[in-house]
Amino acid sequence: MSAAAAVAGNTSISTAPNHTRRQNPSFRRLSTILRLSQTSNTLTSAAAADPSPVFRSVESFAPATVANLGPGFDFLGCAVDGLGDVVTVSVDPSIPPGTLSISSITGDHHSAVSKLSRNPSYNCAGIAAIAAMRMLGVRSVGLSLRLYKGLPLGSGLGSSAASAAAAAVSVNALFGGLLSPTELVLAGLESEAKVSGHHADNIAPSLMGGFVLIRSYEPLDLIRLAFPLERKLFFVLVSPEFEAPTKKMRAALPELVKREDHVANSSQAAALVAAILQGNVRVLGSALSSDAIVEPKRAPLIPGMLAVKKAAVEAGAFGCTISGSGPTVVAVVEDEEKGREVGRRMVEAFLIGGGLKAAAVVARLDRVGARVINTTAD
Repeated sequence: MSAAAAVAGNTSISTAPNHTRRQNPSFRRLSTILRLSQTSNTLTSAAAADPSPVFRSVESFAPATVANLGPGFDFLGCAVDGLGDVVTVSVDPSIPPGTLSISSITGDHHSAVSKLSRNPSYNCAGIAAIAAMRMLGVRSVGLSLRLYKGLPLGSGLGSSAASAAAAAVSVNALFGGLLSPTELVLAGLESEAKVSGHHADNIAPSLMGGFVLIRSYEPLDLIRLAFPLERKLFFVLVSPEFEAPTKKMRAALPELVKREDHVANSSQAAALVAAILQGNVRVLGSALSSDAIVEPKRAPLIPGMLAVKKAAVEAGAFGCTISGSGPTVVAVVEDEEKGREVGRRMVEAFLIGGGLKAAAVVARLDRVGARVINTTAD
């Protein structure tokens, strides 16, 4: 990391975040497929060298994500509404120019907050914020960052990506929104690479909203898949009181894959993409339930997972799988009331089949992604 990290201060915040849904003006929203790509000579950054801040403080919200979606391992994810992290970035005269300090970390989950470092070089929000500062060429002012964690760690809901996305958007907006969506994803990827691995299936949808397919990394090529506005889609997210570290869950993956399993998963992944574009929730659910490579290896590591999946389908869900690397389990339905019943049955299955207490949330697709929710001018 090229930017220096300042010593953290002692300021804290205690108020709950405002999750008002506002669209970040730096993101283009299209009703059809949006493709964002970056080649080696395009990352010139629209930013002027050492830009001046246009606000004194910017607060941004970034949503939770569901990655993999079954057969879409490491290349497909989506954003879910209502859950996420909030980051506030402020111009701070007490911080050395060109550097950033994390002044406070608060949130809904005390255990998560207590584990996070306030050294910006070892914090996902700090890493992404510093990357955005470097892309912008910020040298004349110092910044302080406040992180409000709405997501638990190791939950399978893209906790690190949400913090990184909110931080990158706040820094960018503070200086007038000069970075492109692709550059913001690259800033977030620096954070993801350090804390959870070089994959964008959480950071890209958290920043861009909706469903995002990662076509390649060299060069970065992202395809935003538009789920039809008129179709209903609900995610039933059931999170047990159990932590599934990403490193442990990745270690369970097979090094070799049988040809027939590869063919089967490729077919289901293609069906999943088609179902998203068509708004066919029934096929979407069936496809995400059909992973023959990753889920069979990870499911035994989550107590009660198989019973939870069975309970979800029997209760009327179109499909069910592990969210990200787990332990959150996601099911999809078309009706919110049906989703609540599916969630209740899944919570029961976790307790009976795995001996774990769990909580269920029914959420819509977040179509907006990370956005500014508050600004303060001088």
